[in-house]
Amino acid sequence: MALPPGTPDLEALDLLASVAELGSLGAAARRHGISQPAASMRISALEGRLHLRLLDRGPTGSALTDAGQTVVELGRPVLAAALALTAGIAALHRAERPSLHIVASKTIADHRIPHWLTALRKIHPQLAIELDVANSRQVTAAVRDRETELGFVEGPHPPTGLGSRVLVADELVVVVGPTHPWATRRRPVTPRELADTPLLWREKGSGTRDTVWEALEIHGTPAPPAAELGSAAAILATTRSGAAPAVVSRLIVAHELRAGTLHEVHLSDSLTLTRKFRAIWHRRTPPSGPAADLVELAARIEAARTSRPRPH
Repeated sequence: MALPPGTPDLEALDLLASVAELGSLGAAARRHGISQPAASMRISALEGRLHLRLLDRGPTGSALTDAGQTVVELGRPVLAAALALTAGIAALHRAERPSLHIVASKTIADHRIPHWLTALRKIHPQLAIELDVANSRQVTAAVRDRETELGFVEGPHPPTGLGSRVLVADELVVVVGPTHPWATRRRPVTPRELADTPLLWREKGSGTRDTVWEALEIHGTPAPPAAELGSAAAILATTRSGAAPAVVSRLIVAHELRAGTLHEVHLSDSLTLTRKFRAIWHRRTPPSGPAADLVELAARIEAARTSRPRPH
């Protein structure tokens, strides 16, 4: 189907509709981001194309003629269809753009995911990435329920029934505030002492909590928590006050240890606190494409990082 000669330009028709709506050529020009002389030229071109006078121009302003008003009314469905077409094309572009939805535990999301995604962007620059943050138990549930293609969790064991890959072992350390008695203690803390001490714990479902609880209950049922807090920031702030010890990832506390705002407590050799960072996925849908690339990049980055000497 070929358009007949004299078919109006849609941008000029839209400008004319704005004149009808706003009541002046100047206001219509501002809406469309052009000067008033440019707007006047576009309307003149439209008049020439249609062989109709569309505006009455006078010293006090411009007003649509009867023909102009009729053209606007006839053109409204055309403009609406053009908007629908534009929106549909934009939707097609969004649908064709590759995307990846991941869910990660809080420590991994805050301290490791940014490095991994930076590397992923280099090989998939057009990839749209959606990241949700939850605790490890919630991440596992999201993967099991197929709410996400890929998850990242921390903990002592792989989630049952899911595919997984260990990316790195994460060291946990016991820390206290400068005023806590353990800050100046020279004798290592034993596993039984740590188990008997009320600690600052993360919420249930946290990978850190599960790891520490499993390590301590070998030496006795852990004491009731001094407090249960839902974020690493809250844990660190409360620990700084000297309220109680906490067990946290060295990743999130390294700068505090260097600054002296927190002190690391030395443990006896019989107690090692580590947990694993894992990528997890539904067994029936192992990662592919960008998801598989992200897992591989994360493993490489973590292997390179752990091979470097740790600064003292």
